[in-house]
Amino acid sequence: MTTTYPLAFTSTPSTTARDEAEREAILSDPGFGKHFTDHMVQVTWTIQDGWHDAEVVPYGPISLDPAASVLHYGQEIFEGLKAYRHADGSIWAFRPEANALRLQRSAERLALPQLSVEDFLESLRQLIKVDGGWVPSAPETCLYIRPFMIASESFLGVRAAQKVDYRVIASPAGAYFSGGVAPVSIWLSTEYTRAGRGGTGAAKCGGNYAASLLPQEEAYRNGCSQVLFLDSQEGKYLEELGGMNVFLVKRDGTLVTPEINGTILEGITRQSIIQLAKDRGHAVEERPVTLDEWREGVASGDITEVFACGTAAVITPIGALKSKDFEIGDSSAPAGELTMALREELTDIQYGRRPDRHGWLTRLDA
Repeated sequence: MTTTYPLAFTSTPSTTARDEAEREAILSDPGFGKHFTDHMVQVTWTIQDGWHDAEVVPYGPISLDPAASVLHYGQEIFEGLKAYRHADGSIWAFRPEANALRLQRSAERLALPQLSVEDFLESLRQLIKVDGGWVPSAPETCLYIRPFMIASESFLGVRAAQKVDYRVIASPAGAYFSGGVAPVSIWLSTEYTRAGRGGTGAAKCGGNYAASLLPQEEAYRNGCSQVLFLDSQEGKYLEELGGMNVFLVKRDGTLVTPEINGTILEGITRQSIIQLAKDRGHAVEERPVTLDEWREGVASGDITEVFACGTAAVITPIGALKSKDFEIGDSSAPAGELTMALREELTDIQYGRRPDRHGWLTRLDA
């Protein structure tokens, strides 16, 4: 291979970029994942030449051959992270190196080429260089960034693709909880599982999310906003929600969360919460957690708070877990004190309102 590091990016400005007035109108009420910036990053990999042709180009449709491997074998991965505008106008990402490393782990599992951490970070900087004006400044808003990798070789044989595309798109996002943070009810899936041991559960790939959509619809029908999965072998251990990790808080302040075991996505928000809790002097247990432990702990008062965490919502308090046969907790209960304290601390770090003691922030516009 002739890949050179770091990659040298070229840039082609969009001829249809929105003007400032149009952009500000969108940023006043962006929603989530509904609007996209004017440009995107694209980089090509081939087995002969490695990574090459790194470009920032106008945002637009992707042209794929009908025989592209991603369309037939699902060979793709993605990441999700946010760019935050601080009070001085600067733009920062939260732990993007961790996203780069997780993308590498996902690539390995899906037989895709690994992009270097340096080139991953540069792809973010290059997009912000041309589309930094799309990072909103209103409270609790951000620019959601979606790097992804797809197998683009036109070939129907079942093997790893020899041509791959890496792209980065971005979408301004409003406050996740527009009416304030409130506990949610989640649905327990007893018929479906998210991932099996030895599968792709630890990778961030579309197939895992596709597998969660049917049980997610079941959750909606039962008045719940998310679905919780149990392990595929015994059906008694907590795994994760459709796109979030879960934590239980015990009466003595101990946080308990399912261990990373090959079937659970290693959430970056999860890692950060564990560190912040330890900084506060809380014990954190990463271990197998049974559904019975949750049920009995709530009944006895030993478990006082439950929350989920992920990039989009950061931390979401859970009021109740519902199933066909029982309900754990109280959907009308207020959010827990530690839950909200950790959420406030984490978002304060992300938005530059509190010191970044762990060096988690990376500036993207400098």
